Amino acid sequence: MPVVFRRDRRGIAYADERSFDRDAHGVLWERTPSQPGRGVAQFGKVHSLRQRLCMTGLRCQICGAPADRTPDGVLWLIDAHAGELLPVGETTAHPPVCRPCAHLSSRACPHLRSQQVALRVRRFRPSGVRGALYLPGPTAPRLFDAQTLPLTDPRLPWLLGSQLLVHLIAYTPIDLNDPTA
Repeated sequence: MPVVFRRDRRGIAYADERSFDRDAHGVLWERTPSQPGRGVAQFGKVHSLRQRLCMTGLRCQICGAPADRTPDGVLWLIDAHAGELLPVGETTAHPPVCRPCAHLSSRACPHLRSQQVALRVRRFRPSGVRGALYLPGPTAPRLFDAQTLPLTDPRLPWLLGSQLLVHLIAYTPIDLNDPTA
């Protein structure tokens, strides 16, 4: 779907824009067909609508069911080692997971096979958007570059979003094989 100028020319839009094309932050999101239950998982390829819905609704990124949740927090898998976690928090584009899919994805996903840490996340917040940045052109917006922008960036109206980023603030690494964790 080609993008056009917004009516005020202060960003991009779709000519036939619908209410669900933008999120609460005003970001225009790339349109992707949705056919739940059809096809097979394609690890490494992100379905932007599903990714955003899983992130905001705390749904499993693999099966779409509710993410695993205990009093200690929501289950997330991060492609890092526990010793590499940043003390100020981690930012990720990967939505949370349910426990059965956590085990499946840790074996099937190439990024997680070599290194992973399971986290119980107690606090998190949306922090940015990854996507295609456009610039104003003489007659239409023109594609500039792939960018990751914080939600406070003034260029956000020019970004066609493909992935929502979340900052994990308070978390505890857990052993995924421990059924009580």
